Amino acid sequence: MGTDIGDLLRRKPLKISELSFRVVAIDAYNTLYQFLSIIRQRDGTPLKDSNGNITSHLSGILYRMANLMESGIKPVFVFDGKPPDLKSSTNEKRAHVRDNASTKWAEAKEQGLAEESFKYAQASSKVDEDIVSSSKRLLGAMGIPFVESPSEGEAQASYMVKKGDADFIASQDYDSLVFGSPMVVRNLTISGKRKLPNKKVYVDVKPELIDLQESLEKLGIDHDQLIDIAICVGTDYNEGLEGIGPKKALDLIKKYDNADQLLESKGLELDTLEEIRSFFHNPPVTDSYELKWGKPDKNAILAFLCDEHDFSRDRVLKAIERLDSFSGNDQKTLDQWF
Repeated sequence: MGTDIGDLLRRKPLKISELSFRVVAIDAYNTLYQFLSIIRQRDGTPLKDSNGNITSHLSGILYRMANLMESGIKPVFVFDGKPPDLKSSTNEKRAHVRDNASTKWAEAKEQGLAEESFKYAQASSKVDEDIVSSSKRLLGAMGIPFVESPSEGEAQASYMVKKGDADFIASQDYDSLVFGSPMVVRNLTISGKRKLPNKKVYVDVKPELIDLQESLEKLGIDHDQLIDIAICVGTDYNEGLEGIGPKKALDLIKKYDNADQLLESKGLELDTLEEIRSFFHNPPVTDSYELKWGKPDKNAILAFLCDEHDFSRDRVLKAIERLDSFSGNDQKTLDQWF
C-alpha cells in the first residue's frame, strides 16, 4: 500500500517515552488494516463475537491505545474520505487481490495448512463501513478524537502536522512524507516480533522516526524530487515505470533533475504526471475539526464491548483503569493532558 520508497529514507529508533504529551495523528485506515491483519487466530480467522461480527480492530484500538495513552501519547485518528478518481484503478486491483486471497485462504484451511492460511487471511483483510463505524463508536467512548478527511487520510494528517495541530503522523506507509509531513512514526500501533514473508525468520518490530528534512538532506534532493521519485517507483495513483525501484529512481531523478526530463529521455509519457504532482502538493483537506480529549466513558465502553461484542469484562475494566488513571482525577495530570 502506498509508495515503496522506504529503503531511501533515514530512520531513527524511537522510544515511546519521547512522544509523551505529544499529539500523534494516526492514519486510521492503515492502522485498522494492521489490526485486522495481525490480530487473528492461528488459522487466520479474525476475532469475532457470538454473532459473527469481526472484533479484531476493536481489540487493537482498546488495548493498544490504552498502552500509548498510559505512556502520555495524545492520539487522534484521521479517517479517509472520498478516494480521488486517480486511485480507482488501484482500488479495483486491491479488491481483486483480496478476493483471490480469500479463495486461497479457504482452500488452505480445508487442507490444514496453518501458515498458508494465516498468510492468505491477512491478505484478505478489508476495512469496510462496519469496521469504520464501530471503530468511531469505540474511539468516542474512550475519549479519543477523530477527524474526517475529505479525501486521503494521510494527506489530512500531513496537513495537521504542517499546521502545528499534531506533532507526528503514525502510519506504516510512506505516503505521508510524499504529502509533506515533517515527521512520521512507524510501528507505533504494532509491536513485538513479526515473521518475514515466506521465511521462518522473526524480527523485532520497534517504533522508528522518519524526519522528512533529514532524509531529503541525506539524499541530496528536495521535496519536489521526492514526489517525482515516488511517481517513478509507483504510487496509489500510478503504476510507476517498469523495472525502476527506489534506488534507481533516485539516481535517475538526480541525473535528469525531474520526471519530465527523465520520461522524455526514455521516450515515455505519463498523462497524469501533473495531476498526480498537484494532488500530492494540494490534496483536499479540511480545517473543520476539533482536537479535544475526554475522560473514557466506562459504562459506554463496557456496554459496547462486553454486552454487544462478548469481550472479557475483567480485561476491559483493566484497560479502562489504565486510561482513567492517566486522563482522570489528578489535576496536574489533567493540566498536562488537556
